[in-house]
Amino acid sequence: MSYFPLTPLDGRIAVVTGGARGIGFESAKALKEGGAIVVIVDVNAEGGAKAAEQLGIDFLQVDLTQSDQVAKLAADVRSKYGRIDIAFNNAGIAVNVPSEECTDEDWHKVIDINLSAVFYCCREFGKMMLSQGKGSIINTASMSGIISNTPQPQAAYNTSKAGVIMLTKSLAGEWARRGVRVNSISPGYIGTEMTKLGMSNPDWHKEWLHFTPMGRVGEPREVAAVVVFLACDASSYFTGSNLVVDGGYTCW
Repeated sequence: MSYFPLTPLDGRIAVVTGGARGIGFESAKALKEGGAIVVIVDVNAEGGAKAAEQLGIDFLQVDLTQSDQVAKLAADVRSKYGRIDIAFNNAGIAVNVPSEECTDEDWHKVIDINLSAVFYCCREFGKMMLSQGKGSIINTASMSGIISNTPQPQAAYNTSKAGVIMLTKSLAGEWARRGVRVNSISPGYIGTEMTKLGMSNPDWHKEWLHFTPMGRVGEPREVAAVVVFLACDASSYFTGSNLVVDGGYTCW
């Protein structure tokens, strides 16, 4: 056995949510290059279909905030592929609004997508993995689940990502002896569409780079490499871990 079996992932079935763009897209690409059979999931039908065509993989349109749709997603993947070996629960949004102006709708929208939907995916994919006796779940948290960002206001986002980290630890402890590993990744500022939108604000951009020791934003492929690591057997003793990929932001 190789000491560093980063690949192959040959024959493993991987589901990537939020796979139409950004970190999800690059991770789906990396998992496929590692030999996995990948299904991407997104609420954006046009973007998801385009991404799937580009990568030569399957796409399913799902509103992950609806638990019945997530249950159907898991059943559909099982029906076609027979199993799920890797689940990268990555879909998420950010709302930047001062807390005193944050509406109930703003709050619930962020929590529903960033935290509740992650739980629904963990629950449904986890059931399948538990029945198999093996599987790797990877959840997208954020450095914002560890620190409070500046200068942008985003209490709901920060709270949701902190919740993902604790959800990950909780499930890891429950499922470790039943063969299912659960880890999270916490990206810093990565050059995705969402981050680029924030960087269009020159004051935010300046502060973000100032507080990042490496002095740059990361690239989605740099996060995708961590996803592949957590998906494969090289990380076989990792569970309940939160891998921070932030260019040093949280070391200050």
